[in-house]
Amino acid sequence: MEIHELIVEMKLLERRLTLYEEKYGVLSEDFYAALMAGELERYDAFDETRADFSRWKGIYETWLRRKEAYTAQIRQRELADAHVHYSER
Repeated sequence: MEIHELIVEMKLLERRLTLYEEKYGVLSEDFYAALMAGELERYDAFDETRADFSRWKGIYETWLRRKEAYTAQIRQRELADAHVHYSER
């Protein structure tokens, strides 16, 4: 996936994440940390919350993967640029 495509997809995912952040009053990063630490198990009894949390987790994990891909491509680009500038000397 190209950097531009990654950015567009990340922004779309962020819009979806914002809906959950506003609904539950917590940022996705904090929600995910609490979920992974098992701190939200008491909400499993509620169907709507369980479904929301499942979707929210999936969207956030997809965003994380896109962010990792973006970061890797940016680092490669910077390395390539640095190599070009060094070679020109």
